[in-house]
Amino acid sequence: MISDFLSESLRTTALSAAMRGAGLAVRFLPIPQPTIMVGPGSSGRLGQTIAGFGHAKILIVTDSIISKLGLLDDLTNALTAGGAEYVVFDAITPDAPIPLIEQGIDFYWEHGCDAIVAFGGGSSMDASKAIAAAVSNPGKTLRELAGYFKGLHTPVKIYAVPTTAGTGSEVTVAAVISDPENHTKLVIVDTRLVPKMAALDPCLMTGLPPHITAATGIDALTHAIEAFVGKWANPYTDDMALSAVGLIFDNLRVAYSDGMNLEAREKMALAATYAGLAFTRANVGYVHAIAHQFGGKYHTPHGLANAIMLPLVLKYSLPAITDRLALLAVRAKLGRENEGDDALAQKFLDAVDQLNLDLGIPTFLAALKASDIPQLAEAACHEAHTGYPVPRYMTQAVCEDIIRQVLPPAAAAKKPARRARKNA
Repeated sequence: MISDFLSESLRTTALSAAMRGAGLAVRFLPIPQPTIMVGPGSSGRLGQTIAGFGHAKILIVTDSIISKLGLLDDLTNALTAGGAEYVVFDAITPDAPIPLIEQGIDFYWEHGCDAIVAFGGGSSMDASKAIAAAVSNPGKTLRELAGYFKGLHTPVKIYAVPTTAGTGSEVTVAAVISDPENHTKLVIVDTRLVPKMAALDPCLMTGLPPHITAATGIDALTHAIEAFVGKWANPYTDDMALSAVGLIFDNLRVAYSDGMNLEAREKMALAATYAGLAFTRANVGYVHAIAHQFGGKYHTPHGLANAIMLPLVLKYSLPAITDRLALLAVRAKLGRENEGDDALAQKFLDAVDQLNLDLGIPTFLAALKASDIPQLAEAACHEAHTGYPVPRYMTQAVCEDIIRQVLPPAAAAKKPARRARKNA
């Protein structure tokens, strides 16, 4: 419908504009890096540290499941032992919608807070960053803060405790929030949104179901790969991306099959952080551009959308990134340098396919409708071409063909007639 198309176009325009600004920031401005605490019990050690900073009251932003499971206990016990006051806002839901974030802003003011701990997955991280920006810039609405450096004043201090190993939000410069009134997603970008400190505590991740472990793990892999093969890569981002890829191939299957394995969980948490450091500076590509459309249209979890699209986009990009995929293959211990770039690149593509298979990632998107594909492809291309340093460009026709490959079997079997396109 026209209204759906307009909503999707508005969402993509907002995201693309923000990513253009983010590109300038990551290429020419310094980005702070948080102090990272790693290992079992690190969330408690972070609490001990924060308690010594003299905050009047700390707002912990999380979701109700984390709160009910008692995952906050190490942190909050340490805060209490250190004499620090805190309150918990545990109403966060997926996609962090504006009305809910506004409740969090009111909660912050009501309790006289002056710092925030983001505790949870990507939505809690995004909500925390949005709240931090909003309370420091009370003259602007969340919609007015969307974009690049729209807040005049520095956001209040944020500390982060991720409970998934995927987004890398503990080291990134952006917050993605949902605007349900306009059916769009907004991105707030500011290098000052990077948390001051973060704890990578594998004990908090042992309860993740296998399918979430899989999707978030491939999310981190996608961040690392797209940062590595894109045209903004540099020696620092290459080091981070290669480290992330090596850790993921060594540990994701273990974390998936044995969720209580603390060593694998810790290494996956490090991989997500390294990948976050890489893509914050080198950006992403078509996998994310398409995945964002699936998220906006069908509310597909971001990691799952990335996982479904990653093999197909890599295969399309192969002619432009053979040498880079070969380097990734060597780091993933799939072959030796003397085997030649073509052979190594193919080994890496095959290994990504096998990893998805081993993790139970579907090869199709159940919600995808053939009639939506032209609009999805147009929005994805617009996002990628205005915001991302992609290694090989797609026409809309090519993008449609790639998306069509993930139609559910019943829809794909119908094989609707393809209409002529001016950009084919």
